[in-house]
Amino acid sequence: MPSPDPSRLFHAGNRALQDRHDGRRVADTLEARRRAATFEPAHVGLIEAAPFFFLATAAKGAVDCSFKGGPPGFVRITGPAELEWPDYDGNSMYLSLGNILCSPSVGMLFIAFDGKSLRVRLRGQASLVDDPARIAAIPGARRLVRVAVTDIFPNCPRYVPDLGGDAPSAYLPRPDGSQLPPEWKGRDYIRDILPRDDPHRV
Repeated sequence: MPSPDPSRLFHAGNRALQDRHDGRRVADTLEARRRAATFEPAHVGLIEAAPFFFLATAAKGAVDCSFKGGPPGFVRITGPAELEWPDYDGNSMYLSLGNILCSPSVGMLFIAFDGKSLRVRLRGQASLVDDPARIAAIPGARRLVRVAVTDIFPNCPRYVPDLGGDAPSAYLPRPDGSQLPPEWKGRDYIRDILPRDDPHRV
């Protein structure tokens, strides 16, 4: 199977499952309606206030998902579709950064565990920045990681728990297997094109 094209949201594997489960219409509509190429004010507000995010990297068969944390504002928006953050002292394994050196494609997830706030998934091309003056200006920074963002896409809130209120997601499957429908499935541009076997199809 060919390597994914970073300029496209879906690759052949995505398409194969979309077609097998009658989901291509929904996928294409969500891409057209929800995918963004540049940051909107709400994205900037979420990202620059975040005390953490999750980073996915992969190279040479090594896949890694890492928690990246810092003081709110440690991730900075530096352009219409660019951001960077400081890399702090770690465990010297360089799992994420080593993957980036070999394969710059990354995924990022910004999320607040309150079951309601905006959640944002990003994909892009990362690079390491070794600029002594800029690094010295950020307390504790060892280097900077810059990402040229190619995809900005919301993450569905359906299964996100409210950890502050110690409440599980209301959308989890019930004992009988039924579930509350998420708000997005009722939107006028989605409800009539849901997959044939979707339990919430009208």
